[in-house]
Amino acid sequence: MQSFRTEIENPIVEKDIIELEKKIREFKKGSVDEEKFRSLRLARGVYGQRQPGVQMIRIKLPYGKVSSRQLRGISDVADEYSTGRLHITTRQDIQIHYVDLERTPELWAQLEKDAVTLREACGNTVRNVTASETAGIDMDEPFDVSPHAQAIFEYFLRNPIGQEMGRKFKVSFSSNDTDTGLSYMHDLGFIAKMRDGVEGFKVMLGGGLGSQPRHADELYTFLPANEIIPMMETVVRVFDRYGERKSRAKARLKFLLKDLGLEAFKELLIAEKKAVPFKKYPINSSAYPKVAVTNKKAPKVIIEDIKSFEQWKTTNLVLQKQSGFVAVGIKVMLGDFDTEKARLLADLIEKYAAGEIRLTLRQNILIPYVKESLIPFFYTELKKMGLADAGYNKAIDITACPGTDTCNLGIASSTGIAAELERVIREEYPQYVNNADVVIKISGCMNACGQHTMANIGFQGMSVRTKEKLVAPALQVLLGGGNIGDGHGLFADKVIKIPSKRGPQALRQILNDFETNGKGASYESYYAQKGEYYFYELLKPLADIENLSHEDYLDWGSNKRYQKAIGIGECAGVVIDLIATLLFESDEKIKNAKEAINEQKWAASIYFSYSSMVNTAKALLTAEKTKTNTHSSIIEDFNTYFIENGKIELNSTFGDLVLQLNKNEPSKGFAKRYLADAEIFLKKVESYRELELINA
Repeated sequence: MQSFRTEIENPIVEKDIIELEKKIREFKKGSVDEEKFRSLRLARGVYGQRQPGVQMIRIKLPYGKVSSRQLRGISDVADEYSTGRLHITTRQDIQIHYVDLERTPELWAQLEKDAVTLREACGNTVRNVTASETAGIDMDEPFDVSPHAQAIFEYFLRNPIGQEMGRKFKVSFSSNDTDTGLSYMHDLGFIAKMRDGVEGFKVMLGGGLGSQPRHADELYTFLPANEIIPMMETVVRVFDRYGERKSRAKARLKFLLKDLGLEAFKELLIAEKKAVPFKKYPINSSAYPKVAVTNKKAPKVIIEDIKSFEQWKTTNLVLQKQSGFVAVGIKVMLGDFDTEKARLLADLIEKYAAGEIRLTLRQNILIPYVKESLIPFFYTELKKMGLADAGYNKAIDITACPGTDTCNLGIASSTGIAAELERVIREEYPQYVNNADVVIKISGCMNACGQHTMANIGFQGMSVRTKEKLVAPALQVLLGGGNIGDGHGLFADKVIKIPSKRGPQALRQILNDFETNGKGASYESYYAQKGEYYFYELLKPLADIENLSHEDYLDWGSNKRYQKAIGIGECAGVVIDLIATLLFESDEKIKNAKEAINEQKWAASIYFSYSSMVNTAKALLTAEKTKTNTHSSIIEDFNTYFIENGKIELNSTFGDLVLQLNKNEPSKGFAKRYLADAEIFLKKVESYRELELINA
């Protein structure tokens, strides 16, 4: 592999990309541990996939906003380095697949020319900030949340406090009380509110999906907008120190909240406030880029299929608060579209709208600022692209993760069954093309990237074993979830497990029952009225596995007999640390702390020094057969194993040394003193380690 150099003007970004290229070379030579390399590349959006030797690249697009120029740039990259297919995720990112690892630095450099990043799209970091796709145009919004989502993205990108957490951290913004950003299932969820003329947010804390969904707690009924970033920094700091690190299954913030309780967590937040560099962080919404709508006249068009056009208008147009404009929703099947269509779409919005799109949480595309007079023209153009299917955000618009197509964790196909269920609805239940009440979501495993655990009707990929020990693909059917609004939601009940090929029949029976007995109620209300056991009995015959057919052993989209094959998940895997590697990392963190001081970033320097000391302590504790699963336990145990017995001498307890962090304001003087403490501590531990090896 030849050495790589970029043409990026931003030196921080250039350093990032060159560092990735350097680590790839070192990994190829065998001089970097595989698990450590995994952690580094994940934090740079490079993610292993089911197929060996190739990577999935996740492109981080804050709140799904993409300009026409960026869309073309992403398309160029997908053609050059991938397969020419773009996949929209449920976090408003774009993923491309089958990328050669060695080409990822140049791919990243190409994207950065259009201000698009891979940084912290994966890994134990603050992930992509999501928001209501209607932000800025919403009829009911008290204000546009886009500038606030952008500010949080910028503040936490490369911020040292969020680089090596126990697990990922997810943030959402909702434009109004309908909570389309789904605040209740996020680590931090913000719902826009206005109080006495002041912009602010209802704040939800500690939600999450996965195999053990947790409803977020209300942290603030109202928090002024200029306090959300300092507040979030205290949350991230507390999570970083007290959150689980060894057991991946227990490492999300929701488990820390469950263990501590909300009140105890609030006390930790208060204790951390002094360390935060800002008490208030004003967000200048007036500086946010203004919308520029083109005045180009579009050709006149003749609509040939009036019925289809009227149907599309009913389901795919979203009213805007700006007079004379609508937003056009594009239903994107499974979130997949190719680069040829992407370029045509980029040209269309640049010439006849505002030159931007919003990717949605349901894996679709929304085009804002379409003049009402241009609706027929847009329909005609989108139809030419194959992007004019009716049913945007309706029951037929099924969400699904990639599942066994590319994901290491996929147990059974999610995309194959999703396509079949959409066919069933389209051909047998056409009234559901207009139905926004029923939400269907599918995930290929329990991790819920397809958000099935909060759906009205959800399916989860599983497997089933017969008495003859034969294994067939299966689906767990979940019912009764939903978004109530204003930070409240319902998680679905796990009703029954059935062979995958019976999924369409399960949907038929569920919809037939609802059609017959629903009597105009919402699906959420109907399910609550009937209850889990009613639906278990309704679907029970489909769970019989006594006489499976040949077809039952074939997963959707495959003609080969099913084999359950689960790889190592990389959504933020916990790394296996070696003492020497950890001490080397501690030295790197000290170098980062020095660089931050040179750049007058006192808070960043302090956190690098803190991370170095905790990391150094962890290095020695790995040989002591003690848990190193949280920063707080590392601090406590190091004191017990090395300070109290005099193995290493300090002028204080280790806790007093390290936790100066939240006892001092982040000033220049303290940053320098704290860095000196970290350097001295590392030297003492290295000396101890050298003697230990000599005497071994």
